[in-house]
Amino acid sequence: MRIFLDANVLFSAAKSDGAVRRLLDLLIEAGHECWADGFVAEEARRNLAAKFPDGLPALDTLLARLRTGPIHAPDPALEDALPLPEKDRPVLAAAIRHRCEALVTGDRTHFGRLYGKAIHGVTIHSPRSIAEALLAHARPPPKELRQPRRRYAVGARPRRLRVPGKKTASPKR
Repeated sequence: MRIFLDANVLFSAAKSDGAVRRLLDLLIEAGHECWADGFVAEEARRNLAAKFPDGLPALDTLLARLRTGPIHAPDPALEDALPLPEKDRPVLAAAIRHRCEALVTGDRTHFGRLYGKAIHGVTIHSPRSIAEALLAHARPPPKELRQPRRRYAVGARPRRLRVPGKKTASPKR
């Protein structure tokens, strides 16, 4: 599958060796084509330089593993028809122009209402939903991609009750 990556996904993958970087590794290892263009690469680079400059070498390494396309001239006919704020339209337009089947973005504010929907043949996903859709059958999700489960001790009682300013007392059983 051809998957277009938004700048925030590139930023997260370059910033730390965490879940998003592992997700991209798994997608590439599974044979999916991960795409970016000059527009999202430059946005990720600019944000890393301002907020986390130590991540710039990791971004360069990541971009070398992706398929990259040039920055296209804006297409007003296409971009004006997209249900997004003006600043986010070039990202979806690039995914459409590169004939990608999916766009992965962590931008819930602007893309969240479109998660799971296809626009001009491009289905918009969060990093989690693309992992669930494409990697669920191959192997169990890596530990970093699983939601933590809350653990509650049922019926557990403390051995000693501690009250500030008072001596420790043992409960009677």
